[in-house]
This record gives sequence, structure tokens and C-alpha cells, in this order.
Amino acid sequence: MQARTITPSFHSGQALAQALFPSRSLVRHVALVLGFVALTALCARIRIYLPWTPVPVTGQTFAVLLSGAVLGSRLGGVSQLSYFAFGLLGAPVLQGGNAGWTYVTGATGGYLVGFVLAAYLVGFLAERGWDRRHVASAMVLGNVAIYVPGLLWLGLRGVVPWERVLPAGLYPFVLGDLIKLTLAAVVLPSAWSLLRRP
Repeated sequence: MQARTITPSFHSGQALAQALFPSRSLVRHVALVLGFVALTALCARIRIYLPWTPVPVTGQTFAVLLSGAVLGSRLGGVSQLSYFAFGLLGAPVLQGGNAGWTYVTGATGGYLVGFVLAAYLVGFLAERGWDRRHVASAMVLGNVAIYVPGLLWLGLRGVVPWERVLPAGLYPFVLGDLIKLTLAAVVLPSAWSLLRRP
């Protein structure tokens, strides 16, 4: 008897996980979503505090953008919405092991909302082939989706004065984002190339 093998299917309109796991099993979807919740929580442990901003540098954004690129728009968005919900309900998954309503509505609340938007947007673009041909552009747009609500939140909530919003909420993270973009530009097309090999 010949063993049955699972062959990934490749066509437009799908992200990496959809090509690798074409079956629409609920259990598999839940496992993928929870896997990226765990990855985002793990990356949240990587943090650097800077004296001039209440927003720490963390590894979260890489996990957020990767969740969209790998899972696609719906599952990517759901993974970050789940991450947000776990943190809101008290699970210590947010940066520094923080959780709860007080933290979620604090200085970084706008960025958490941006995580959901960015994962959906990058997933939407990945389903249209951007994770193979325009990776850096997809990641830049994903970063914009994170920073817009994050910066607006800082200003509207009065966390920092409006004239300090960009120095506190954007400029310290540009270098790290460029590194993440470069890494993603290497990893994602390479993953697609490996999957296409017989």
C-alpha cells in the first residue's frame, strides 16, 4: 500500500499557511491562531526601555506582521484580536508580562489596535502575492497600520504632548523596523521557494 502524501497547492489568493495546509480544518485554524498568539507573546518579552518615551521597543511588530503574511487576512487578524483579548482578560501576554484593562488603555493601547489592523492588511496583501514579490512594501504598509492608531492614541489620550508624539512614538522604532523588513524580505520568499520544491 502506498502512503498518501500531502501536497501543498499554490495559486493566487492564498497566504503561506493556506498553501501549506489547504484543508480548512477548524482544529488546524485554531492551532495556527494560537501559535501566533504564543509567538506574539514571546516576542513581547523582547523589550528595550528608552528614557524619553513611554513606549518600549519590542519584538511584537515582527510577530504581528508575520502572522498576517503567513496566515492571511482573516486568520492573521483573528490571531491578533485573540492576542488583544487574552491580554485584556488578564493573561500576561502583553509586553513585560502586563495584562488587564488598565494596561490596554494605557500608553500602548493604540498600537495594540494597530496590531489587528496590520495583521489583516498584510494578510490581505499576502493573499494577492505581495509576500512573494513586494514583501518590503507589504511590511511598510503594515507598519503604517500599526503606527497611525498608536500615534493618534498617544496624542489624543495626552500620554505625550502632540509635538512629542513622533519623537516618542515613531522615531525610536524606525531602525528596528528596517531590520524586521529586511528579515521578512528574506524569509518569506525563501519559504515559498522551499514549498515549491518537489
